[in-house]
Amino acid sequence: MKTIKGLKIITIICFLIVVVEVFYVVRHLTDNNTESIYFDGINSVVLSDNYYVTVGSNNNNDNKYEKAKISKYNNSKEKTFEKLYSIGYNSAFFGVCTDGDNVVAVGSYEKSSKDHENLIRKALITKYDKDGEIEFSKDFKLLDNSKFTGIVKYEDFYYVVGQSIYKNTKVGDDAGGAILVKYDLNGNLIWSKNYGSNKTAIYNDLLIYDGYIYTVGMNDNYLGIICKYDLDGNLINDNTYDTTDDIGFSGIINLDEKIFVSSSKRNNDLTSAMIIEYDTDCDYVNEAVYNSEGNTRYNKLIVDNDNNIIAIGIKTTNKKDNSKTADVLNYDGLIGKYKSDLSEVSVVVYGDERDDYFTDITLDNNNYLVVGYSSYEDGSYLSKFIRYSDALKVLGVE
Repeated sequence: MKTIKGLKIITIICFLIVVVEVFYVVRHLTDNNTESIYFDGINSVVLSDNYYVTVGSNNNNDNKYEKAKISKYNNSKEKTFEKLYSIGYNSAFFGVCTDGDNVVAVGSYEKSSKDHENLIRKALITKYDKDGEIEFSKDFKLLDNSKFTGIVKYEDFYYVVGQSIYKNTKVGDDAGGAILVKYDLNGNLIWSKNYGSNKTAIYNDLLIYDGYIYTVGMNDNYLGIICKYDLDGNLINDNTYDTTDDIGFSGIINLDEKIFVSSSKRNNDLTSAMIIEYDTDCDYVNEAVYNSEGNTRYNKLIVDNDNNIIAIGIKTTNKKDNSKTADVLNYDGLIGKYKSDLSEVSVVVYGDERDDYFTDITLDNNNYLVVGYSSYEDGSYLSKFIRYSDALKVLGVE
């Protein structure tokens, strides 16, 4: 297996070692004596009225470090700027939101040489103006390893979720775990809240609906969690789901005064992509499970113009390789459409390249724009845009 110097490839697969959010698994490929593999991936996308923005990371630098990347495009799909985060060592952006002509990206980075040597990251929030210049960049941590996985702008504040844990698990300290943080528009910290403890708890995504904050992720017992807060960060309700995978809940939307989350349902060694419906008090209502060969999971959700729920995720299957002593895994993108009662309309598997990873989705002119990245025969990983029709037919790949 080829390795990468200083690069942590971010994927959303629940069957490897879980290191990142949201909804994100990291494969450490670090060997200074081997040729570096080129990687360029997208973790999140957001649209405004006249532009759209993607964030992720690539290793297009002399040291081959993973660097957080933000790219902005106009309505003609022309790139107006692309910036790599130059501070520190390895870094990545996992979430993004718009703020007028400005954009705000969140993720994590190794700030110092000591962080780099110890493989420790701080959470990161960075605001860019319309030309890609940094207006502010702030880091955050409670415990050793911290990251931000999602962000929402609501009124005059940014609400951010993520995780802060010890690198080497300790017990008896409840300072970290899943985190919810509030900033003003200038990047000043207003407050931070944590859920769980320092072992594994994480928030992967958030939603603000009807004056309340809803967060989803995983708790310390590897259970899916949904939590409800008021705008001052006071916990109102929470609920757990005990048969999900090691990522927990990864995406959240609201529709018809109900809350829907994306995840995967575990049955012994197999997992099936799942959408769960909750009421606004975080009480379970319903679920839809996609049954298929191999392992599947839904990572992100959106609502389309007809009030359908569109889910994207990944399908993992074994494939024979005569050159290897064991089966190897094959990764394909997954997109599904469901009605508001969670009845299935259609589910389509996408497998164009060697491996395809779907990481986020947005609605664009009545089409579904999916972002992610694919692996190729030369070992490289390249970002990808796939446009789907209302009938889940591929209209174009960029």
